[in-house]
Amino acid sequence: MNLLLAALFYFFAGLIGIMPFWLIYQFSNFASFVLGKGIKYRRKVILENLQQTFPDKPKQWIDETISKTYLNLSDNLLESFKSFTMLKSSIRKRHKIVNPELLDKYIKNKQSVIGVTAHYNNWEWGSLSAGLQTNYNYIAFYKPLSNSIINKTLKNSRSKCGTKLASIANTSSTFESYKNEPHIYLMAADQSPSGTQIKNALWFDFLGRDTAFLHGIEKHSRNNNFPVVYIDIQRIKRGYYEVTLQELCDNPSELTDGEITERYVRKLEDVISKKPENWLWSHRRWKHKRNKGE
Repeated sequence: MNLLLAALFYFFAGLIGIMPFWLIYQFSNFASFVLGKGIKYRRKVILENLQQTFPDKPKQWIDETISKTYLNLSDNLLESFKSFTMLKSSIRKRHKIVNPELLDKYIKNKQSVIGVTAHYNNWEWGSLSAGLQTNYNYIAFYKPLSNSIINKTLKNSRSKCGTKLASIANTSSTFESYKNEPHIYLMAADQSPSGTQIKNALWFDFLGRDTAFLHGIEKHSRNNNFPVVYIDIQRIKRGYYEVTLQELCDNPSELTDGEITERYVRKLEDVISKKPENWLWSHRRWKHKRNKGE
């Protein structure tokens, strides 16, 4: 089964890889229709998330946002496949950091930074574009796939522009291993805690709902006193993104426990509220409920 999945993966990646971008987006239009109207991929999850987050929105707005959500999902998927064959010049042009100078003071002081983003617009190209546009070493945390063949291919592709990849299971040991070498640690922190992570979760009102957040940003920024920068990825048009950096905190040791994560939560909430269709609503984000006393 693993070999069959790998063969299908390579076939599809090769097919998308040779397509020009204009044709990819024609294909994405069809794929989003199939996802939304055909197989109805996680439609119940998307519908429930949107209805409960935006209870005052009319049915027409919900339906339109669902359609846009599927289009965003299919664009991201196909763009991820396209990244296997993209030239570095194309990556720079299509995933442009507009204010890399924000990092200059950290580079000058040889100081590590935690860069936090979300599953919003095309986050996949970030591991490629970062090292091409700033003079920094990068480590991106990722969740390994169960298929070892595909996982190795994805890891090699995501690291081809110089970014190191580290499993989220080894987050603490990775910070320890590189504590004396300046890096920017790239983390997507909007996913729901799983397993034993829920015990250490931080809870906030997020988009009007009681929500558990991973404590990783809080833990590693405070333990190491690493500044935290939010990485805002906005689609300018299909296939083109602008990445804006915003400092969330310069000196974590001065903040109270939970304040760093709350700044991230408020920033993410603001970003999603403006263009909700670009977030990953198919994720079961609110599957956990807070226990009494948490």
